[in-house]
Amino acid sequence: MIDAFEKIPVNIYPTYQEGAKAAAQKIAETIREKEAAGQPCVLGLATGATPKAMYAELVRLHREEGLSFKHVISFNLDEYYPIEPEAYQSYYSFMHRHLFSHIDIDPKNIHIPDGSLPKEEIKAHCLEYEAQIEALGGIDLQVLGIGGNGHIGFNEPGSSIYSRTRLINLENSTRLANAYEWPNISQVPRLAVTVGISVILQAKKIILMAWGTGKAAVVRQSVEDQMTEAVPASLLQQHPDTVFFLDEGAASNLTRYRSPWLTGDIQWTPKMIKKAVVNMALQRNKPVLSLTDTDYMESGLSDLLVELGDAYEVNLQVFYMLRDSITGWPGGKPNAVIPAHPERSEPYPKRVLLFSPHPDDDIISMGGTFQRLHDQGHQVHVAYQTSGNIAVTDEFVTRFLDFAVGFEEIAGIDNTRSQQILGDVQTYLSQKKQSSMDTEQIRAIKGLIRRGEARATCRYVGIPDEQIHFQNLPFYETGTIEKKPMGEQDVQLTVELLRQVKPHQVFCAGDLADPHGTHKVCLEVVLEALRRIKEAGDEWIGNCWLWLYKGAWQEWDIHEIEMAIPMSPDQVRKKRYGIFIHQSQKDMVPFQGSDAREFWQRAEERNAATAAEYARLGLTQYAAMEAFVRWQF
Repeated sequence: MIDAFEKIPVNIYPTYQEGAKAAAQKIAETIREKEAAGQPCVLGLATGATPKAMYAELVRLHREEGLSFKHVISFNLDEYYPIEPEAYQSYYSFMHRHLFSHIDIDPKNIHIPDGSLPKEEIKAHCLEYEAQIEALGGIDLQVLGIGGNGHIGFNEPGSSIYSRTRLINLENSTRLANAYEWPNISQVPRLAVTVGISVILQAKKIILMAWGTGKAAVVRQSVEDQMTEAVPASLLQQHPDTVFFLDEGAASNLTRYRSPWLTGDIQWTPKMIKKAVVNMALQRNKPVLSLTDTDYMESGLSDLLVELGDAYEVNLQVFYMLRDSITGWPGGKPNAVIPAHPERSEPYPKRVLLFSPHPDDDIISMGGTFQRLHDQGHQVHVAYQTSGNIAVTDEFVTRFLDFAVGFEEIAGIDNTRSQQILGDVQTYLSQKKQSSMDTEQIRAIKGLIRRGEARATCRYVGIPDEQIHFQNLPFYETGTIEKKPMGEQDVQLTVELLRQVKPHQVFCAGDLADPHGTHKVCLEVVLEALRRIKEAGDEWIGNCWLWLYKGAWQEWDIHEIEMAIPMSPDQVRKKRYGIFIHQSQKDMVPFQGSDAREFWQRAEERNAATAAEYARLGLTQYAAMEAFVRWQF
């Protein structure tokens, strides 16, 4: 009964890497089956962040296991319009960068919609594109991703089930979600050419991939709710051979995860009890202590009453769990014995190492906790894992260079070299094309801008310079939006820093929803470094706890939170001013994902929402709360 609510078959994997490998194996099986039958394999291919790992696995299968693409004919789903094929952001470039340039496919067998044609030629181009697919007998296997609004290809909500290949207007949410590929939202194309839903549904087999909690809500809508053109992916319910490949994050909103007690017998652990009762209380809009036996019965939780007694006893158990997660002492309360406290009282003071993927995640995501740890006497170190240079606009470069040249003039310093650098930069930027990569000099200046902001934030909190660490992890330093995977040097730099500080507490970004994947790689680096240190038997590691915070894009679910740090209105204001120090990220967020708010707005509204949810559950009403989950390593 575990999948009783699911109308599309779902394969769930612990990580996106495992899911991507399984999807690649499915594609490889199809290619080999067609090859064995002496027939070409016609693949429908997708682009975007989701299939990257899958394409990497296909390349590995080709290089190491002899998977041949000589008899593969590919048709891509979509392309921006207007865009030149050579542009870095084009899907033509994407496919060659991630797949075609690394395999033995015949270039004549590659088909991608042309985003550079005059608009009056697009309709005929779309008809010809479909005709080519039909002449080959249709798509053997169609690969799909899914947008946050449920789009497949670029078929936005409202696209007809009978839609054909066409030019389509992109929703603003889609443009915002894809803005990580561009310097700013204004440069993201408003149109795209996309294969229609009716053409997708004619494919013999379909696999759809989705990774991360950011896709969880739309995955549930697509898999469990009724079919509707308002959620295009839900129309796949009527396809006879569609499978969703998900990691646990993307599957987390399915009934089997969200309310597993509705799908069969489960083991009632304390965490599961907390999840069930908290979700029930929020759905019924009642404080936990006001829930009744009837509420449990009507919510499908009668088994919980049979096992644990009446509602009153269960309510108390969950209420105490929630109450004990709230503390004003994130480093533990010194000289106190509080068995249920989230953190240890000893040792005091603690050495704390706060890892910040970008130079502003520390203050945005846990600014109140950051300040409180310092104010309560702990030795707080901050490690800025990447330079963050890709998120600085060109205008900031010339602004800071103008200041540097002017400062040297005022100080009576020979500024010949600075003027030359300013002139070189201005010349380059004036000729810079949309797809151009910044020079190494410009990237260095952008990194310097962000380091200055990060250092100023630490000083604002009270952290001395010797406790500020700029790692500049190599995986980030590509000069493009697309980053390299975690490398050995990334891990070694992190191991060295951990061994230098020997922290009792590590705080790390556990938010995997950032639109360009930096947080995910940064977390992988820290976890691998901690694993190696533990394996090596370093004595201090046994007394080190790892706490995860979420970034600017989402928050922990209330039942997951193990430590909630309340904030007063004054503390909220102080955190806001700390975020304002990062001027290069204010007013216009270069890579904001699907959220148009500035980072300080997101942080305040998210922290206020967490506090409001605790209050709805019957706990004290605070102005705001920052939330953490402990990670066992």
